[in-house]
Amino acid sequence: MKKVLLGVLILLLLVVIGGISMVGWQVVLGPKARAVTNRTFERTEARRARGEYLVENVATCFHCHSEPDPADPSGGIKAGMKGAGWELPIPELGHVVAPNITQDVETGIGGWTDDEIARAIQEGVNKSGAALFPVMPYLNFRDLDDEDLASIVVYLRTIPAVKHQLARTQLIFPLSLLVKTMPVPLASHDPKPAPVRATAVDRGEYLVKKLADCSGCHSPADDQGQPLPGMAFSGGGEFPDIFNRHEGKPFHSLNITTDPSGIAHYDEALFVQTIRTGLAGGRALNPVMPYSYYRRMTDDDLKDVFAFLQAQPKVQHRVSNTDPATPCPLCKKTHGLGELNKAK
Repeated sequence: MKKVLLGVLILLLLVVIGGISMVGWQVVLGPKARAVTNRTFERTEARRARGEYLVENVATCFHCHSEPDPADPSGGIKAGMKGAGWELPIPELGHVVAPNITQDVETGIGGWTDDEIARAIQEGVNKSGAALFPVMPYLNFRDLDDEDLASIVVYLRTIPAVKHQLARTQLIFPLSLLVKTMPVPLASHDPKPAPVRATAVDRGEYLVKKLADCSGCHSPADDQGQPLPGMAFSGGGEFPDIFNRHEGKPFHSLNITTDPSGIAHYDEALFVQTIRTGLAGGRALNPVMPYSYYRRMTDDDLKDVFAFLQAQPKVQHRVSNTDPATPCPLCKKTHGLGELNKAK
């Protein structure tokens, strides 16, 4: 009997080791993380101004890192809580906390070095080396221009300290393990000159995919959070209706491809007007979509964003937040007009 039990224990041990080896030893050892360096970023007015523009208007950092004020119809944040963090309303994933990124030393990032902040932004690990949940789009930010990264860090250093202690993120199993396998350290910090972005599409791609992460909200994903193939920018991403615009029912991002089910009827002027006003066809956009930040982008940047979106493949995917919700065979979610879509 002892031999049988020993054999079973050895078999279980081999299964566990094999499973860990398939997923990655990071689930046990923690995420891959490089040692921080003494890298610092010179504080200049040009960097502060550029950082303010990116943080406040394009990357919309405070849209996630500040508790919203439900009474503000444009999606503003609670007074005095800018950058102080809050727990995101996605309980199906556990307790997902957007941390305090103010200059408070005890509860924010006031005690972090420049390189620790840069590592978190681009490599997905915090000061202690723990993995960040990728709702923080560090996988996009890792391709930021060196100067833009420096500017963001310099501007974050100017955010007034707010003492706001938050619990740590606690994800459901097995997400709590898988998230540890995602961070990938940057191999080198040798200077990387920004590539030439000669066309509006090139410039728009950088804004959309590396800073604003439009695809992260406007592209449907499977239950593991992986984007569905061939569905980029076609809408269907599901979000809690924290501003109660739809009586508390889930809110879904819309199709922004040039298919007739998307924004085929938009021209450049209408696109800019929609972002500036937060109105689409007379209807107010849900402030879950951070138009109140994007509206302060320059005309040139908004036009470049539109040019990039116009260059993306058309995807037929009908999504509505005003029609009755029905199962959609395309994105596997339940949303307005879902029954009119056909599985590929």
